[in-house]
This record gives sequence, C-alpha cells and structure tokens, in this order.
Amino acid sequence: MYYGYGYGYDSMYFLVLLAFIFSMVAQMKVSGTFKKYAKIRNRRGLTGAQVAEQMMHNAGIYDVSVQRVAGNLTDHYDPRTKTLRLSESVYDSTSVAAVGVAAHETGHAIQHDVGYAPLALRSFFVPLANFGSRLAIPLILIGFIFSGGGSTLVTLGILFFSLSVVFTIITLPVEFNASRRAIRLLADDGFLDSDEIGGAKRVLSAAAMTYVAAAFAAIAQLLRLVAIFGRRDD
Repeated sequence: MYYGYGYGYDSMYFLVLLAFIFSMVAQMKVSGTFKKYAKIRNRRGLTGAQVAEQMMHNAGIYDVSVQRVAGNLTDHYDPRTKTLRLSESVYDSTSVAAVGVAAHETGHAIQHDVGYAPLALRSFFVPLANFGSRLAIPLILIGFIFSGGGSTLVTLGILFFSLSVVFTIITLPVEFNASRRAIRLLADDGFLDSDEIGGAKRVLSAAAMTYVAAAFAAIAQLLRLVAIFGRRDD
C-alpha cells in the first residue's frame, strides 16, 4: 500500500531514526571519552605535537608539517599538502587522549607515505563526494516538484547522493587501520606505558564509532530515498 511521501507507517522511517540516534550516541560517547582521558597526563609528559613529529621521524617521514588548527577535535591529515593539523585540545596537551588522537592522525600520514590503497581511494572520492552531496538534494527536489518524483533528475540526484555514501564506507577501513597503526606504534615506540594504552584505545574506539554511525546514517538515508521514489515509479 502506498502512503505517499511523509505519510503513514514506513519501516524506513524507523531505520533513519535509528541511524540518527546511533549518531547522537556515538558523538556523546567520543566527547565523553575524550574528556575523561584528557584529564589524565601521560607519564612522559609528551604533547600531541611532539608525539606526532617523533612518530613520523621514527617512520622516516620528514616532509610532513604539524600545525595547530582551531576548534575542538578538528584534527586531520591533509594528503594534498602533507600537513597534519592538530586541534588546540591536542597540539599542546600532554593528556593520554591527546596523544592517542595525535597518533591516529600520524597513522594517516604513514598510510600516505607507504601508499596505503584505501587512503588513495578515499582521496580520489573526496571531490566526487563533495560534488555529489551539493547536487543531490537540489536535483531530487526539482525532480519531485516538476515531475512528481518520477523524473530522471530524481534518479540522478539519488546517484549523486550515493557517491557520498560510498565515501563514508571507504572511510571505515582507512580510519580503523590508522587507529591500529597508532596503538601499535604508541606501544612499540614507548610513547605510552601499557596501562596508558588502554585509555588511548578507548578514545580511538569511540572516535571510530562516529565513522560507523556516519556510514549507517548515509546508507539509511539512501535506502529511504530509493524507497520513496522507487515506489512512485510503480
């Protein structure tokens, strides 16, 4: 039975709602976990920036700059400029949380240096995902308004949206691998003691869940769009 857009019961509503709740919980979890371990100073007194620089030097990487960036948990590695940017709560902090995050971003720099294929694939998809996300909703809305949801514009919009979905999926192995590299190097190179490693693991595990939540939300929204406009073609 067809209820029309936005009316009646639709199992996809539940899926999208579940994805939203998952995303909110993941964000609260990473924020809470980071705050908890941001209060615990690592025994060696190393800052996030120092760990990132030393870890890269240990890996033979000398052409990546480490910079401070404004914001909270805005840390990222830019492969285009070979720049590792650490947020204010990480760059100068000596906390276990800061060291864990800095090591994770350094993991991305190491991925880039060794030619880790999933990172290269994600970098390739960045402009495609950005392009698709900008055009998807306008195309779907225009197609819906002028053709009742059954036009080629709607189909194109959904296809463009799927590019951003693919990007969130490709991101998962990249982030998981960077965290594994980070934890291994923190332990092997002696940046953290064994009892401190557990805190870093919990911070990075919580952060990883935000990427899982983002992928789940994107997939749920794509399925929702397909369900809505697919039925309109019936």
